[in-house]
Amino acid sequence: MMSPNPPSRPLSIGLVFETFETYPVRPGDPVDAHVEYEPIETVELLEAAVAAQGHRSKRLGSPQFVLAAAAGGGLKGIDAVWNIAEGQGSRNREAWAPSLLEMAGVPCLGSDGLSLSLSLDKAWANAWAAAAGLPVAPHCSLASVEDLSDRVLPADFPLFVKPRWEGTSKGIRSSSRVEDRAGLALEVARIVEDYAQPALVEAFLPGAEYTVTVAGHAPPRALPVLQRALETFSRIGLHALEGPEQGAASGTLPYCLPGDLDADLEARLQALALEAFAAFECLDFARVDFRLDAAGEPFFLEINPLPTFAPSGSFGIIAELEGRPPERLLAEVLGAALIRLGLQDDPFPSSSTPVVPAEG
Repeated sequence: MMSPNPPSRPLSIGLVFETFETYPVRPGDPVDAHVEYEPIETVELLEAAVAAQGHRSKRLGSPQFVLAAAAGGGLKGIDAVWNIAEGQGSRNREAWAPSLLEMAGVPCLGSDGLSLSLSLDKAWANAWAAAAGLPVAPHCSLASVEDLSDRVLPADFPLFVKPRWEGTSKGIRSSSRVEDRAGLALEVARIVEDYAQPALVEAFLPGAEYTVTVAGHAPPRALPVLQRALETFSRIGLHALEGPEQGAASGTLPYCLPGDLDADLEARLQALALEAFAAFECLDFARVDFRLDAAGEPFFLEINPLPTFAPSGSFGIIAELEGRPPERLLAEVLGAALIRLGLQDDPFPSSSTPVVPAEG
């Protein structure tokens, strides 16, 4: 594969991130309080991707560092930032780093703060997706158990309950699927108390669950669709339960893969993912999740413009399926983003395929 026309010098790519140890555990935090943050292996993988594009990386750390560095000159010499920081606490937390970098005049890979905040609030994201014509399951937002007293529920039981503005399946347990009003009241109370935010209540869709990774620009492309394993009995995504519910002695949770991903369904899911990517005005990368109803029709679950780049995440799985190291795929993602930012020339202006410099 041909190399892109390089800039006059290797670029300095800052990495903004949090690891599991960045924020201290506070009294009363739920067991999955830090689940969204990254292992250091993710940072090392990004460094390898930057090197594969012929550039240099610099670990900057958390958004708090960006805040201090922007005022003290610590961002001098940084050409662009690859941000994977989630922030902490508020529903605007994913926008912390992009907004600070925007104010400091430092280009940032990925979507801007507005897209990140809109997508993190699942009630607003559902409304935005529905307005764009995407199929969305019936749902409502409950700020307290008292709201249940005069509330018409969005669908018949079973229903599904989760935090309104969290990611990485934070707050989801096997009890998140509720069969009656008593169970619903308990789950709403748990979410409100443990996560200090409203609960999103939605129709439980019984079919298979799929995730679609989107990358690139002009135009973006949908990568191969992945089916997610479901816990056998609750039919909740295994990835959501294996952290908080799988103890060291419990072994692997039983799971199933109930879907039949044929070419027609994959093309449909990819088209819907690209529609969501455009509706939320995402840039460079995102992951879109879907669930099938009883009739096999796909429904939008969420869009994550700040997906994990962990070796075990969707990018790593897709790279493995393609028979190449994950840093090569991520180097393509980086290259396409640098082309969009005007920091790297596009050797094939009519092509949407990102380019990785040849090795050796």
